[in-house]
Amino acid sequence: MNNSLNAVSRLNGLDTLRALAISLVLMSHYGVVVSHKPTFGFLTDIGWMGVDLFFVLSGYLIGNQVISAFARGEGLSLKTFFARRLLRTLPNYYVVLALYFVFSAELAGSATAPIWRFLSFTQNIGLHFGETFSHSWSLCVEEQFYVILPLVAVMIAGYKKSLKLAWGILIAAILAGMSFRGYSWLEYGRQSMNDVDYAVRIYYSSFARFDELLPGVAIALLKNYHTALYEKITRQGNLLLALGATAFVIMAYLMLNNFQTDIDGFNFYLMTFGFSMLSWSFALLTLAALSTTSLLYKIRVPGAERLALWSYAIYLAHKPIFKLLVAPLKAWNIDCNAPLGISIVMGVAIVGGWLLYRLVETPFMNLRAKFFPAISVRANEATPGRSIMNTSAMTSTSSTQN
Repeated sequence: MNNSLNAVSRLNGLDTLRALAISLVLMSHYGVVVSHKPTFGFLTDIGWMGVDLFFVLSGYLIGNQVISAFARGEGLSLKTFFARRLLRTLPNYYVVLALYFVFSAELAGSATAPIWRFLSFTQNIGLHFGETFSHSWSLCVEEQFYVILPLVAVMIAGYKKSLKLAWGILIAAILAGMSFRGYSWLEYGRQSMNDVDYAVRIYYSSFARFDELLPGVAIALLKNYHTALYEKITRQGNLLLALGATAFVIMAYLMLNNFQTDIDGFNFYLMTFGFSMLSWSFALLTLAALSTTSLLYKIRVPGAERLALWSYAIYLAHKPIFKLLVAPLKAWNIDCNAPLGISIVMGVAIVGGWLLYRLVETPFMNLRAKFFPAISVRANEATPGRSIMNTSAMTSTSSTQN
């Protein structure tokens, strides 16, 4: 695969959302790791929501790869799917993981999980805030999801009413995620739901967060098996954009101001339903990004395409870079809340992510394209696959997938 930006067309809207997601994460972690202050105001406090946006985008992109393969009548090659995912995620991840152990004194957190936990993407289980390489928790949730989704799709593909079954499983899984969060609140009590409990039971838990990938999968199902309805919805691109942006602002306000109080602890309703509602607001924005009539689709934000292209590498590399820069900033008397300090730290983090992308990710992506090619017309969206639409069942064969 040619990884140049102009090699294939990309969707501006999806790039903008991905760039927004990584920007939110950077601002959040800057306040946590570098400045220990809300350097970017309320954006620092809501920056963690960038991960939730990544979840929805990943759910759509991977869901579309899996579902469109069945919609085209080709079926899903598990070998090809897993090979492509491993070549996409492992090289960057293992390089950054190695840095954490090479610079263990500088990068170690309050505790470090055994290496096998990192290698198996299970370090999010029982994870506490501040532990080593803690931001890799979201990769755990996604990698676990990438294993489950294709296996479930293949298992139900042979049923005559597989499409209804797929929707049923998806709805049940969303309800299960909300139920798990509600149960955790009720079981451990609002007063005892301290930061440790919240981290382990809710924030880092796969059971409490996997449902945030499912709105993206729902979009993929809608797109591939309910084409007329999907096209009717996406014709209202700017309405979707307005609804999604409004819903996000409302949820951000509620979770920023009402999620936790000194008196009542964590809010039961926001704990149970808030994450799901936030992810559905991002699903509306994703639909807007896919709509040819929306401003989000039409407008090309300067720098968004490159930031989106490097976002995975930046996500992995930024936090250790932040940590390594804290001591030099103090030694040089550079104020990390001033424009110069912010520019240095953010600039080095982005350059570090770009180097990881160029030196590690790109060669492996080229190998992936050579040995496990995808059927795709865009770099940031899988082929819709409407030419061979099976609207009654997802027929399983042993062919290839995106």
